[in-house]
Amino acid sequence: MAAAYRADTTAGKVNLSIGAYRCEEGKPYVFPVVRQAERELLEMNLDKEYQPIDGNQEFLRGARGVLLGWDHEDVNSGRIVSAQTLSGTGAIRVICAFLKKARPDAAMYVSKPTWANHVPVMTEAGLETREYRYFDTETRGLNIEGMLADLENATPGSTVLLHTCAHNPTGVDPSMEEWKRIADVCEKRQLFPFFDTAYQGFVSGDLDKDGAALRYFIQRGFEMVSAQSFSKIMGLYGERVGAAHFVLNDMTLANNVREQVKFIIRTIHTCAPHHGGRVAAAILNNDEKRS
Repeated sequence: MAAAYRADTTAGKVNLSIGAYRCEEGKPYVFPVVRQAERELLEMNLDKEYQPIDGNQEFLRGARGVLLGWDHEDVNSGRIVSAQTLSGTGAIRVICAFLKKARPDAAMYVSKPTWANHVPVMTEAGLETREYRYFDTETRGLNIEGMLADLENATPGSTVLLHTCAHNPTGVDPSMEEWKRIADVCEKRQLFPFFDTAYQGFVSGDLDKDGAALRYFIQRGFEMVSAQSFSKIMGLYGERVGAAHFVLNDMTLANNVREQVKFIIRTIHTCAPHHGGRVAAAILNNDEKRS
């Protein structure tokens, strides 16, 4: 489809086959702050050595800031184990491989529908996937009662995939009151939350508002995981900048989890590339650039 689009000579053509930000002329757009960060990095004459298996720690600290809020205690508390990944897809793959090792018999419940690549990635990792009702085709809204009923009937100990905001592909998100009901069911049925965070800020224009659901689950005391992508929100599609986060209530387990995650990454791609993570870190950890 992408090749056919490039070959088509029709004036005014629009590519709807991929979710990517474009300028008014329909061309790829690189944010000026990204260009600025790249220029500054170039002047530093940085090396091209392998980076640590779990990635750029400055980037990961900034990534937790996006996810939780810059002043949240868990940005630096140590109870969240983070690893740089090949964008959001890579984060999902690493998390799924970890869940298969740590929770081998746990099924993965996904919304009906969900992003087209979720189930293939999960299946490839060896996980069993099941569906819960989500989209109401008549109202074009959330089927909250159907969703809650299906989660009530989910096998205890299962993992449930939740979209932090901007549900893909429907664009339908629960309200905060509905999120609280979802959290209640997850707690009651001992379901393990897995938040996919690819579009934080795209719904309201505010990272805090769009991250409210995930932050609420953390506030409730859930152990959970999150896949995070900077492809959309920073326009770094081809740089493959993402992170996998593992939220623990027992900090003594953090090092064990970190080593298991590093082993998984080592067997898949060894480590993430430098450049995109450095760009993101330069922006996220500088107040002026971040704003």
